[in-house]
Amino acid sequence: MTDEDNGSDLGLEEDDSLAVMRAVGRMVKVWREGAGLTQTGLGTQIGYCEEMVSAVERGKRVPQPEFLDNTDVALGANGKISAMKKDVAGARVPKKVRDLAKLESEAVELGAYGNHNMHGLLQTEEYARALFSMRRPAYSEDEIDQQVAARMARCQIFERRPAPTLTFVQEEVTLRRPLGGRMVLRRQLEHLLELGQMRHVGIQVMPTSCEEHTGMGGQLQVLKLKNGSTVGHWEAQLANRLVSDPKEVRILEMRYGMIRSQALAPRESLAFIERILGET
Repeated sequence: MTDEDNGSDLGLEEDDSLAVMRAVGRMVKVWREGAGLTQTGLGTQIGYCEEMVSAVERGKRVPQPEFLDNTDVALGANGKISAMKKDVAGARVPKKVRDLAKLESEAVELGAYGNHNMHGLLQTEEYARALFSMRRPAYSEDEIDQQVAARMARCQIFERRPAPTLTFVQEEVTLRRPLGGRMVLRRQLEHLLELGQMRHVGIQVMPTSCEEHTGMGGQLQVLKLKNGSTVGHWEAQLANRLVSDPKEVRILEMRYGMIRSQALAPRESLAFIERILGET
């Protein structure tokens, strides 16, 4: 899915993630009060500030595994609080991203066109962090960590077996825009070259000089799933839409096919990326 833009709000929604966070918060509070500790007292014992303890108890912050482990020991919960780490790990990934990752895990083919920055699956951790740090309204540091971790987890698709066929078309400008700085861009370009060497991955570049371009409608993605169905996906500033209507999916498939035909071939594209890397 093309959730790579930093304008879409992928924050926690009213879903099971919030329910888990609130349940964990209530558990911590009950055990803390049972131990006769204040929030400040617990924070001192586990190495966190009172504000963090309060935020966790109110279900406003996702606790790190160390927070739960240290709290479990401090309150003598005998593993009951630590046992929530697996549930909390799921809550750290926003629902939209979980849905996205589920579709990607079921895809036997995935094709994506990106026109303003690297597709999410292609991003290095540094590049992703730079993107989320630019987001406005701004994310907190905890939210940035959450988003980056979720994005990096999705990249496991490259190691999946049997391997899905993955193709990407990136606008030339996305290879030149130094988001995060020159060194972040260099490592991102090196990462693209590494991925492009994988037999089941195809990376193409759409040169700015191209006079015929079917992608003027914006970024898009098409996924063929294990069950034989095909879905499309696109994002805009404040919109995130899954496309399942067969007629609309065919349009997206047609457009993506034409975009690929208008872009540089994979081998030419890797050579093009190497030249840009040399200039960066």
